[in-house]
Amino acid sequence: MHRVYKSAITSTIWILNHQHMKRLLFFFLLLTTFAHAQESIVFKSGTDGHKTYRIPAIIGLPNGELLAFAEGRVNNSSDFGDINLVMKRSSDKGKSWSAMETLLDYSNLQAGNPAPVVDLQDPQHPQGVVYLFYNTGNNHEPEVRKGNGLREVWYIRSLDLGKTWENPVNITLQTHRPNQPGFNPAYAFKEDWRTYANTPGHAFQFQQGVFKGRIYVAGNHSEKGVRERYTDHYAHGFYTDDHGKTFNIADNINIPGSNEAIATELSNNRMMMSVRNQKGDIRRRILAYSSDGGASWDTAYFDQQLPDPVCQGTMLTLGYKKGKAIVAHCNAADEKLRDNLTLRISEDEGKTWKTNIVIDKSVASGKKDWTAYSDLVKIGKKIGVLYERDGYAEIVFKVVSWK
Repeated sequence: MHRVYKSAITSTIWILNHQHMKRLLFFFLLLTTFAHAQESIVFKSGTDGHKTYRIPAIIGLPNGELLAFAEGRVNNSSDFGDINLVMKRSSDKGKSWSAMETLLDYSNLQAGNPAPVVDLQDPQHPQGVVYLFYNTGNNHEPEVRKGNGLREVWYIRSLDLGKTWENPVNITLQTHRPNQPGFNPAYAFKEDWRTYANTPGHAFQFQQGVFKGRIYVAGNHSEKGVRERYTDHYAHGFYTDDHGKTFNIADNINIPGSNEAIATELSNNRMMMSVRNQKGDIRRRILAYSSDGGASWDTAYFDQQLPDPVCQGTMLTLGYKKGKAIVAHCNAADEKLRDNLTLRISEDEGKTWKTNIVIDKSVASGKKDWTAYSDLVKIGKKIGVLYERDGYAEIVFKVVSWK
């Protein structure tokens, strides 16, 4: 009995120690993961003359530097008002950032929705051309939606990797369909689009296939007539095949309420788009696929693997494996709150998302808007995530490993 009793105690102690060690190992791995996740604050609200910074976008340059963009909202956090487009540069993979530069300032009106992209296929500029697409507006979105205001589409470009920028180019006539002849006689389109926004986040360029060189900018607009639950809104895109000389408008995503969108390249001349559902009835991301370079859409559906609280999301193609694009997707993966920012990786072009990495999540349950808009950039074998945190108090950059 003594031996049995002693053996039982020994086994019990081993089990308890084993379970304790498993817990310690788990927490050690968790801490190690966060310790290796490089983090820096890029834009901090209340500094450099802006009350709030929002709508982050980021790109990598051919020389290895990073450019981070945001809206600098001067007086408050409102989506309309005195809003500038600002930029910072990093030469050490996001560990530190330059002083802020104001690229666009339209006085007390807005310049917003920065959508940067690097053109690496222009034979006249083999060093690469940086484009920054953006929107301007002269009234609050609810009023523009009623027809009492105008949103326009522009770009600026840089031939020296963002050190200097050329004058803005207005491409509204080619990429938008407003009916506002009082602002411009040429704005007399029968479609009568009202609100308009480029993708929040980066645009992209096809790197291979028959559409190689095409620059694609996802977007969204509202149609004439304010309808319930934002069913007058549709996601779409626009693109250029001649390095910004001319532009074409893509078809709408055929889901009423489809809104903010971002797109990325797939294999075999295909591309996909991740879209916000402004209706909010289905708290999932919309995925849409195109086989003609984003001009039209083969299919669009709600992906049950991608929960979303009616917020922006972002995507990036990381490379290819067995002929299929490896796609990263990032959004606030919560049905109710802007929280639980999660990076997902698909190795089958969006059919499944088997790798899931929580980038940031509030400690306090129910904290409002802890993580919201984000954007992605590839840094070697790692991924950089630029995102809004803590009720829009800061825009943070974090580098994580995904393998």
